[in-house]
Amino acid sequence: MSGQQERVREIYDGCYRRLVGQLFAICGSLSEAEDAVQEAFVRAVEKPRRFAQVDNPEAWLRTVALNVVRTRYRRASRFRGRLAEAMPPPVTELPGLSADHVALVAGLRQLPYEQREAITLHHVADLPVREIAGMLGVPEGTIKARLARGRSRLAPLVHEFADDAEEVDHV
Repeated sequence: MSGQQERVREIYDGCYRRLVGQLFAICGSLSEAEDAVQEAFVRAVEKPRRFAQVDNPEAWLRTVALNVVRTRYRRASRFRGRLAEAMPPPVTELPGLSADHVALVAGLRQLPYEQREAITLHHVADLPVREIAGMLGVPEGTIKARLARGRSRLAPLVHEFADDAEEVDHV
């Protein structure tokens, strides 16, 4: 294994699960999140010189994976009516994820994409507003507005899903 391949492997071992968790919160589909993160790693391996020059590999991978999800989302939105019928039911249980995390993702899934994206990048990926704005190519005020609106819409949804999960646990 070359030095570059070893570096990519170390980065993969260190941040793959975290990136998948972040993208899962954005897109609501574990397989879609895994696919996007894997695609980001493929691009890193395909362009080893470019990837070697990246100051923050995890941020670069997150941006690439996020762009993959955004591109797919834009394509899918053209067929929203048909896709709504074919959407899998909300996930209620996943191995290795807490009920709170699953409830959060279920709530996020009901938000408009831009709000879901902003909330996940800020609260799950723990990125500052300035960095999110730069990553998405929008003003900081836009991110702040998306966060405020998204949190307002998300609060009752998360409580609703958490209450449902508690009821199931007590049965």
